Amino acid sequence: MPIIRPQIKILDEEHKQKILEEAKMILETQGVFIENQEAIELFNQNGINHEGSRYYIPPDLINKCLDTAPSEITLYDREGNEYITLKEDNVNFDPGSAAIFILDEETGDIREAISKDFIRFSKVVEQLKYIDAQSTALIYNDVPKDAQDWHRLDLALSNCYKPVITGTFRKESFSIMREILLTCRQSEDDLARKPLAIFDACPSPPLKWSDLTTQSLIDAAKSMIPSEFVSMPLAGASAPITLIGSITQHCAECLAGTVIVQLTKQGAPLIWGGSPAVFDMKQGTTPMGAIETMMINLGDVEMGKLLNLPTHAYMSLSDSKVPDGQAGFEAGMGALLAGLAGINMVSGPGMLDFESTQSIEKLIIDNEIVGMVKRLIQGIEDHGSPFASEILKDYEDKEELLSHPSTLKYFRKELFFPSPIIDRMTRDAWKQNGSKSVRKRAKEQASKLLNASSICPIDEHLIRELEKIALKNL
Repeated sequence: MPIIRPQIKILDEEHKQKILEEAKMILETQGVFIENQEAIELFNQNGINHEGSRYYIPPDLINKCLDTAPSEITLYDREGNEYITLKEDNVNFDPGSAAIFILDEETGDIREAISKDFIRFSKVVEQLKYIDAQSTALIYNDVPKDAQDWHRLDLALSNCYKPVITGTFRKESFSIMREILLTCRQSEDDLARKPLAIFDACPSPPLKWSDLTTQSLIDAAKSMIPSEFVSMPLAGASAPITLIGSITQHCAECLAGTVIVQLTKQGAPLIWGGSPAVFDMKQGTTPMGAIETMMINLGDVEMGKLLNLPTHAYMSLSDSKVPDGQAGFEAGMGALLAGLAGINMVSGPGMLDFESTQSIEKLIIDNEIVGMVKRLIQGIEDHGSPFASEILKDYEDKEELLSHPSTLKYFRKELFFPSPIIDRMTRDAWKQNGSKSVRKRAKEQASKLLNASSICPIDEHLIRELEKIALKNL
């Protein structure tokens, strides 16, 4: 066991309580705008006061809904095997959704994606050891628009066995996506017991749950499929400029989402998440790599942990347009902070340009970053004392410790071994190997991963079932 798990905190207990109480007060006195008719009927049935579509949620109802929300969620892979659990300080990473461009590693151009790009991306995700879940990471336009939501899920499950983070851009998509998920399970109950997918749902800042995203919450809750709130306060534009103000707004929006989910079905799984940003006053952009954006994320997650809910954040991504030094330090800082904060699901590896672009090269580099982060949060282990004195006595015999029994026993446990894309060679060896940059090495690694055999090939029967659904709906 580690001596201590490395951690970071950004809020004290007093301020977390103040944020929570103010968020409840906002929902009670300023309310939340609800567009969805089914949610409106739910709210009316529960006697929630309103003026038009603005509903004023009382604190006692919020508390009741928080009490029934599960504190942990276990996700299963395509084959029904237990894969990851979102709870406490467990940390997992996925590439994030849903970029509209791909950085073509062959040409170096940023362009609109096609379905072939997503297939390649999913195959790489399957091969990466430290990326725990896949996502419907790219929007592509070579299929009809009304088929894009379910088609991405179809390709994801056809090319990668890991749990998938997805979502809908059309209300009509959910039933087809649910049918796709059911092909991987024996029954509706089996899908509820062994969830394979998480559905993202984004409130519209400030304090609004749209028709589309609310319907996603309701549909997912009915099937006991986890919903992941992706609250997006934009500090200085659609949220207070103060970081603590944006954290408070995020809290209010997620509390409202919790009420929607739990009124739909008590005990339905949900994840307290978000993709906040600060507004760059010079460029008019939404920098995801800004340190203040990361600080809002950390505060949001601490509020979710205060409420004993699984947590999520968009971190480990970059605003750079290519996998360069900026991409490295922004992704590295974000992943490290996310790991120290114990965020249960971290979306962002592979992402560039304000969440608009996916890059296989960056994804492969980020996999190494995530591996290092996971090593860090394992902490330093006490293997029994004395810690060094007895080992150092033996140094006098050979004047080296490489062959010492303790070295042979512990070096694989103590050390993180990166893939070849991380340069730890001598300068001469680096030159002999072509003086390659990390981006060049990642590009070469991408080719190897794409040619590798699937870790968990999809069953032929499942392929046929997915093909039937596709033919029926295209």
